[in-house]
Amino acid sequence: MAGALAGLAQAYGVELPLLAGARAPGGTFGNRNFLAHLMAIGAPLLVLLLLEARGPRRATLAAVGLGMMTGIVILTRSRAAWLGVGVSVAVMAFGWLVARRGRPGLAPAGRWRRAGAALLIGALAALLLPNRLDWRSGSPYSDTMRDLTNYREGSGHGRLIQYRNTLRLAELDPVFGTGPGNWPVKYPLVTTPGDPSFAGRDPMPTNPWPSSDWVALVAERGAVGALMLLATFAVMGLTALRRLRSEDPAEARRAVALLGVLAATLVTGAFDAVLLLAPPTLFMWTAAGLLLPPTRAPVSLSPSARRRLVPLLLVFGVAAAIRSAGQLAAIITAGPGWPVERLTRAVRYDPGSYRLHLMIAQRTGCAEARAHARAAAGLFPLLPAPKRRLAECGVTR
Repeated sequence: MAGALAGLAQAYGVELPLLAGARAPGGTFGNRNFLAHLMAIGAPLLVLLLLEARGPRRATLAAVGLGMMTGIVILTRSRAAWLGVGVSVAVMAFGWLVARRGRPGLAPAGRWRRAGAALLIGALAALLLPNRLDWRSGSPYSDTMRDLTNYREGSGHGRLIQYRNTLRLAELDPVFGTGPGNWPVKYPLVTTPGDPSFAGRDPMPTNPWPSSDWVALVAERGAVGALMLLATFAVMGLTALRRLRSEDPAEARRAVALLGVLAATLVTGAFDAVLLLAPPTLFMWTAAGLLLPPTRAPVSLSPSARRRLVPLLLVFGVAAAIRSAGQLAAIITAGPGWPVERLTRAVRYDPGSYRLHLMIAQRTGCAEARAHARAAAGLFPLLPAPKRRLAECGVTR
């Protein structure tokens, strides 16, 4: 709900330093698609909260949240999120029909009316209320609906080219893949002429990830990783289907919500990067853990095991925090990128940053540029920009 509120505030003219304006309305996520994916995955949980709310006030609050999430999904014009919400609603409707067979009192009819009203009001408000979003089209939402499954031209056709080329990466290591996060490193090996996902003259010619979780999964994790994750989703889905007829009404309602979460995750991830990003990944797996029924008695760690485990977790947490703090410090220190001394200070905090090394190499004389160009080329050995700078400085590789 907080994400939806931030996105709506941005859409209707609120300007805050925390709200990135490049791809509005993305709220604090900085990208409208990222926000829309999270809303699509979270909407089934708001439906569950509405159905199980204790008292009309809490039910109304959940309905307001559901309406806000519906509105922001529409305002983002994210085709993956629109498809995800549509499939999620259909799957939840099917699950509810199965769950309520012979049990008409599984949830009050009034709660369902509130959910339907929230969806309708949220959608109408998004479509009818004037906003501050700067779309190039005069009919942006009808255009998005018309092109929802258009893969013959535009970004849809570009995705098909990217998917085809990315799947060729799996041939390099079909069992274990090229490695997590290595898609932008290896993609130059398989790009083809006219590929809109690869701008060869740009310093960083690709996005950090492909436009599909599942294509990335096959390319980066290989057959082993892809099959393991798909098997996990299949087991969760089958568990939810079996629990639809549970004697416990609350368990049946949670099963319906879980089916909605899984459907939204699978569909949005088929057409965009979802589980490749931290926020929706954390949210989805947390939701799945809460909605899945217990299958066996909980296991408690012994005091000795806890004493051994806590220091390891502490060391890992501190190391991760230091790494994140270094990256954040580098971003703050680099600022707008000028003067170049800011970049040289920033790269000390994040020595593994390709962008910082390349910017320093491009903005300094060859005496200083060579070391940074070599560092950039070592991080992304297939990209042309570091090689061009090295060649300008008389270095051949």
